[in-house]
Amino acid sequence: MKKRTFVGALFAMGAAAALSFTSSASAAGDWPQENITLVVPYAAGGTTDILSRRVADLLQGELGKPVVVENRPGAGSTVATAQLTRARDPNYRILMASPGHTIGAAIYPGLRYDPVNDFRFIRNVINIPNVLVVPANSPFNSVADVVKAAREKDGMAFSSSGVGSSIHMSGELFKSMIHGKMVHVPFRGSGEALPALISGDVDLSFENLPSVLPSIKGGQLKALAVTTAHPSPYLPGVPTIADAGKDLGLADYQTSAWFGLIANKKMSDEAVTKLQAALNKVMASDAFKQFLPQIGAEPATEQGEAFKEFVAKDVKKWAAVAEEAGIRRN
Repeated sequence: MKKRTFVGALFAMGAAAALSFTSSASAAGDWPQENITLVVPYAAGGTTDILSRRVADLLQGELGKPVVVENRPGAGSTVATAQLTRARDPNYRILMASPGHTIGAAIYPGLRYDPVNDFRFIRNVINIPNVLVVPANSPFNSVADVVKAAREKDGMAFSSSGVGSSIHMSGELFKSMIHGKMVHVPFRGSGEALPALISGDVDLSFENLPSVLPSIKGGQLKALAVTTAHPSPYLPGVPTIADAGKDLGLADYQTSAWFGLIANKKMSDEAVTKLQAALNKVMASDAFKQFLPQIGAEPATEQGEAFKEFVAKDVKKWAAVAEEAGIRRN
């Protein structure tokens, strides 16, 4: 009797193990089974937030599960990024990264994560140019005018939305490449920086396109060049800094405000593959294409390893600029 009981117990245990294995295999092949959290490492209302909410809406239609946006601002995006590396369930938490990811690595000492090797890079979603702009009544009408003044004039000021922003670092890169004497004047956001620029309190800025496009169209600001490798379709006739300054030390100048999805390095291959496929469908949709002009954006192309390589190059670029300019944040 005892032998039968023992054999029966073994059979039951084997059946339970087989059922458990089958259930686990099924679960592994059925991602997503839970809600997905898309973290925005900035406060609500900015470009990152607006983009993330649109992507979340469209993604959940492809994935069949809610994609919930969560704002976690702090320390130039490094607070939310550090939390991503400690995600309890790495398959269900993603983050909308931007230049803050690579600039933060350059200017915040003692970060407890590697900006490249501690993450999986799903896909770069959009690129937005920064624009070299001056007040409408400025004597500067070209990149050449700005370079000449920046090399000769002491105290020439460029504004930004804050230390370590892509706007600030675009200016520092420009200054470094032309060996200029420009002085950085940081403000608490573009809401404060733009009025100072328009009034002429500062000489120029390298503002994000969405922030200055209304002022350019309204005649309050002049757009002299864009920071990207190619001209922007939203500013016809405005050259790139690289083209306009190719004989002035700026032939290799290039930067943009990029926005892409990243995840914890422990996210499964299945989750990454399905998320990439869903995001590709989102970006190919008419709804997404019609959204892009609202934020002056163009679709990006880098995915997976190509996106990782793009980020790694950005980290090195900003590390060199930050070191030369002596930029560090606590």
